[in-house]
Amino acid sequence: MKIIANDAQQTSAGAEKTLQITNDAEIAELVASGALEGIERVELQFPKFTDGRAYSQALLLRRRYRFAGDIRATGDVLIDQLVHMHRSGFTSAVLAEGVDAAAAERQFARFSAFYQGDVHEPRPLFARDAALESV
Repeated sequence: MKIIANDAQQTSAGAEKTLQITNDAEIAELVASGALEGIERVELQFPKFTDGRAYSQALLLRRRYRFAGDIRATGDVLIDQLVHMHRSGFTSAVLAEGVDAAAAERQFARFSAFYQGDVHEPRPLFARDAALESV
C-alpha cells in the first residue's frame, strides 16, 4: 500500500482520470451510469475516522465490480486503519495531518497473517492451510 504524507500530497497530472466518491454515493449507480469508465483512481473519503462507509465502497469496487485501478483513502486517515484499508481493497492512503508516515509504514510489519479472508486472499486461514496439506 502506498502511504502519502499529508504535506506531500500533490495534485496529479492525470486528475481527469480521478473520481472522488462521497460516502453517501451508491457504487452500483455509479457503475451503471458508466462513471467509472476510463477512471484510473477512485478517491474515497473518511470524513471522520469513525465513519467506515468507505471500507464497504472499496470492497464493492474490488470484489463485485472488479475495479483494477488505484483506490485512495483521503480525509481523517489514521495509522491504525491502514492494514484494514489494505485488506478492504485500498492501494494508497493520504494520511491525516500530523500523522507520521514512517510510523504508518511500520503497521504492515506487525501482522504476518490473518484468519479471515480479504480482497487479496478470499479464503480464510484454515482453508489455505487445508489446501497446502492436500498438495
